[in-house]
Amino acid sequence: MLCRQSTKQNLETPTIRAMLNTYHASKLTSNQCGSSLVQTIDAPLPLVWSLIRRFEYPQGYKLFVKKCTMLDGDGGVGSVREVKVTSGLPAGVSVERLDKLDDDKHVFKFSIIGGDHRLVNYSSTITLHEEEEKYGGKTVAIESYVVDIAAGSSGEDTCSFANTIIACNLRSLAKITEEMVCKAN
Repeated sequence: MLCRQSTKQNLETPTIRAMLNTYHASKLTSNQCGSSLVQTIDAPLPLVWSLIRRFEYPQGYKLFVKKCTMLDGDGGVGSVREVKVTSGLPAGVSVERLDKLDDDKHVFKFSIIGGDHRLVNYSSTITLHEEEEKYGGKTVAIESYVVDIAAGSSGEDTCSFANTIIACNLRSLAKITEEMVCKAN
C-alpha cells in the first residue's frame, strides 16, 4: 500500500516529481506500506538542512522526542542513536541507524533497528531542495518511508500512524526554521 500525502505543497512541480522519482520511489512487498509527505518551508535550505542533518539531536525539531543518546558513532553514517519518545505514544524507545547523509544533495536516510514499538523494518528518506522561483522559490522537504504492516493492523492504520508523526515533524521543522528567519531579520 502506497499513500501520498502533501502538507501545503503542489506535488506536480517538475522538481518535486524528480525528487520523488529519484529518492522516494520504493518497491513495496505485500506486507509493507509506505508514503511520501511534502512540506514547503519559507526558510533558506542551508538553515533547514542544519536541523535535519543533526542525527544526534532529532529533538531540535521532532516534537515527540524527549531525549536522544548516541550509542555508536559521532552522528555520521553508521551511527546509532537511542531515542526516548514522549509519553502518550505507543512506544518508549526507538533505536535508529543513520544510513545516508549527503550534504551536497541534501539527502538523509535512517532505519529503525530496534525499540519497543511496532515499526518493524522502518526506513525513512528525507530530501530537501529549493523550488524554482515560478513555483514559489521556497525550500521543499520530502520525507518518505517504508515499514512492515504490524501484525493485527491494516496498511491504512500503519500508514495513518506514521503519516501523522511525520506530518507533525515536518510542520514543526517549518515553524522552527521560519521563526529563526523572522528573529534574524
